[in-house]
Amino acid sequence: MRSTGRAGMEFSLLNDEPVTAPEADLLGTGRAARELAALVHASRAATPFTLAVDAGWGMGKSSLMRLVRAELEQRADVETVWYNAWTSTSADVLEGLIKTVLMKFDRRVLRRALHRASEHGKLITAVRATLTVAAAPFGMAGLVDQLWRELSVDPRARARMGEALHELATEWADTAEHEPNRLLVVFVDDLDRCAEDTVLAVCEAVKVYLDVPGLVFVIGCDRSALGPSGLLRDLGPAGSAFMEKIFQTSFRLSTPPDEDLRAYVRHCALRSGLRELLDDRTVGLIADRSARNPRRIKRLINGFGLECTLNPGWAGIEPEAVIRTLLIQYLYPEFYRILVSSDAAHTANAGHEFLGYRTARQVLSRWVEAGAEAWQTTVAAVTGHRLAPPDPEDQDGWEAVLGRLEEQLPTIYPALARDLNFVHLIEEWLRLPQADGLLAQLQRGGAAPVVTIPVDIDEGAAPPVRGERTPPGEDRPERRDDRYRGIRILWVDDHPANNTSYVRRLESLGAEVLSAEDARRAERVLGEEPVDMVISDVARGTDPDAGLDALARWRERGIFGGPAVFFTNRITPARERRCRELGARIAVDGGTLLRHIDEACAEIRQRRS
Repeated sequence: MRSTGRAGMEFSLLNDEPVTAPEADLLGTGRAARELAALVHASRAATPFTLAVDAGWGMGKSSLMRLVRAELEQRADVETVWYNAWTSTSADVLEGLIKTVLMKFDRRVLRRALHRASEHGKLITAVRATLTVAAAPFGMAGLVDQLWRELSVDPRARARMGEALHELATEWADTAEHEPNRLLVVFVDDLDRCAEDTVLAVCEAVKVYLDVPGLVFVIGCDRSALGPSGLLRDLGPAGSAFMEKIFQTSFRLSTPPDEDLRAYVRHCALRSGLRELLDDRTVGLIADRSARNPRRIKRLINGFGLECTLNPGWAGIEPEAVIRTLLIQYLYPEFYRILVSSDAAHTANAGHEFLGYRTARQVLSRWVEAGAEAWQTTVAAVTGHRLAPPDPEDQDGWEAVLGRLEEQLPTIYPALARDLNFVHLIEEWLRLPQADGLLAQLQRGGAAPVVTIPVDIDEGAAPPVRGERTPPGEDRPERRDDRYRGIRILWVDDHPANNTSYVRRLESLGAEVLSAEDARRAERVLGEEPVDMVISDVARGTDPDAGLDALARWRERGIFGGPAVFFTNRITPARERRCRELGARIAVDGGTLLRHIDEACAEIRQRRS
């Protein structure tokens, strides 16, 4: 895909494929690949064993494994096979992995294994097995299918599978026509992206059935994602011990050096046609603020090119400002929603509010030394929140004051205050000469990114935050059903156009959606129509709690007692507490909103029945 943007510049998207040849290696991975390949080959006497290539998402696991495979394939006594675990489910992963391995064995070795399996199980005669194999029109694939059927036909056969595969692998490794001690290296990629049951099925196949001489498994995964605090956190002691046995050794992929990373950014910018827009400062910005992650770098450059070529709202905005804005959007989407939401009930600039909160944390934590002058400075920095200072006699009183402050601020602020990368990113963004004008433009929707690219492919893109909000999956054909048929919903929002796509979604599922722009009109609807559920905004105009106060009145006066869901860009502990008191739910993104609506509809149907 090529597009023309600033001054006739031609832009093309970068693909996300791993490096497969040494000449394409730009990050120095080739040296590690050569050494790993030599280590695997030199360790033939230690087979079977498993080597984990350990790194986070996007850090180059697949590229390293592809380069190791390319190195090994140059050796006459090594065969390799690639298996992508992510494409399998737990139901077929055992069959898929074993068949992938069997396809690399010699035809005659497989025939003899099939004879042995047939005779042992007395399922068919050896003569019949021979005729079946000889007449099979499918070549190796048919032979492998037949052998799998013999090895997995019943529990008894499956119990002997490991033994049969052991015999087969031993015979293959020492076949007279070839150099003895051959190796079969099986590369298993993307294990950490699989569901828990698929991960366990792969590990069972590796350790229980394919733990045979001549086989080496090289498994690409993020070990932390598979650890006790990750995907497999619910495993018992026996399961954890089993997982430890799978990976005899690990190679942790290191972060590329600074100069290699900057050279990689320049290369990506050149390939995409954006090199003239990126000076040394912006190249360094992309390299450093992308968590030094090669895949994230490519996605950021793709997003930058799309904005420059497709979004006229960025005209006249410096490339550095575009990149810093996209970094906030991609890496911290929840804060980005707060930043660009135009909410007169709160500070006009959430960046200043956040930094003021962080200053307040620092001053309060050293309250005794800071004194009254620092307190006044802090109060001025955190605008709109009147707080009495701590009692000078109470050494721990600052914690109570900080708690009262955090009650009024978004729930994500405390965690973000501990993230120095985020703090520096916001400080640098606010120092941009165009920051104030850019923020005003973003809040008007004039430069809102036209394409949202998630940081992690397992994470959904954050929904648009200005203008019409689009529910997840809205751009895909939906299977229509009537799950909400008979449900009447009142949606209260002073900007109803923002919710058009959600309303269409609910109506397509059978719901009837009524609309009101303020509490007075909503009360009129509630007095005239039976309503099953209320969806509402929280702040309206300069009133930060208009929606919550309205629901409290309706509950108290018996006007409405059904389920209520609040949809807002800003969740605070105080708002969460009010929602619990009112028996309501609150959502800050479209996926959570739709889940809450599903739960509320289930309650309505249960109450009716």
